[in-house]
Amino acid sequence: MARILAFDYGTKRIGIAVTDPLQIIATGLDTIHPKDAIEYIKKYLLNESVEAFVLGDPKQMDGTPSESKQHAKGFATLLKKAFPAIPLHWVDERFTSKMAQQAIMQSGLKKMDRRDKDRVDTIAATIILQYFMETNRL
Repeated sequence: MARILAFDYGTKRIGIAVTDPLQIIATGLDTIHPKDAIEYIKKYLLNESVEAFVLGDPKQMDGTPSESKQHAKGFATLLKKAFPAIPLHWVDERFTSKMAQQAIMQSGLKKMDRRDKDRVDTIAATIILQYFMETNRL
């Protein structure tokens, strides 16, 4: 089996998570700058097989697209253009950043480590990926 990559897209940072080859466990992989994303993924694909991308779908509380949706759609377009053979799935990302912050708070990390926004983005991507895996099990 191939892995699945998930992205928590932001204009300053993209959190990335990945499954194991059997697609059982979602793990935080990295946080990168959006301008480096396509090159990062190309390098990743040199060593790993990826069967799908999952992208957090930014929505308002009422389910309508948030202001950041246009940026996420732009990133989705770049992914589709650079990797046309890899399907892209959208997952509602409401509350993922809050859930990530709560997970960090409960982890026992020192106060300065809890403020690390890269960590929040990577954990949010992991939550997005875990949700996708749970809702798409055969």
